[in-house]
Order: sequence, then C-alpha cells, then structure tokens
Amino acid sequence: MNSRCISLRINSDPRPFVIRLSDGTRVPVVHPDFVAVSPGQVVVIGKDESVTKIDPIHVVAIEERPPKKRANGKREH
Repeated sequence: MNSRCISLRINSDPRPFVIRLSDGTRVPVVHPDFVAVSPGQVVVIGKDESVTKIDPIHVVAIEERPPKKRANGKREH
C-alpha cells in the first residue's frame, strides 16, 4: 500500500484502526495523531509510547476496529 492511501485514512477518520503488515503483524493505532507518514516510512506511537517504524510496502491492509462494548454489553456507535 502506498503512503498516500495511508495518509488518506489518517486524515479522514479519527477512530482507532489497525495496520496489517505482510508478515501478519497487526499494529494498532489508537488515534491518527499517533501516526506520522512520509513517502518511505510510517511511524506509529503505541499506548505504551513504543515506536513502530514501518515501510509502506509492507502494509497490506488498514482494518477498522469494531466499536467498544459498553458496560451494559451494547456497542457504542
């Protein structure tokens, strides 16, 4: 996937998502503010302040995360 497609997703929707890589790794993105994209690199900051550097050529999908369940068991919209 090219970095332009990744940038479009980041700039179009503030909800959390997952970047899926060619080796099967899933990199969670809690908010678009925690991602930086350049033509040759994607950098994701994790909840624990870890840093994951990704070559965009290895990004095979961007998966939307399902809404979290509330305490009453219903999903948030």
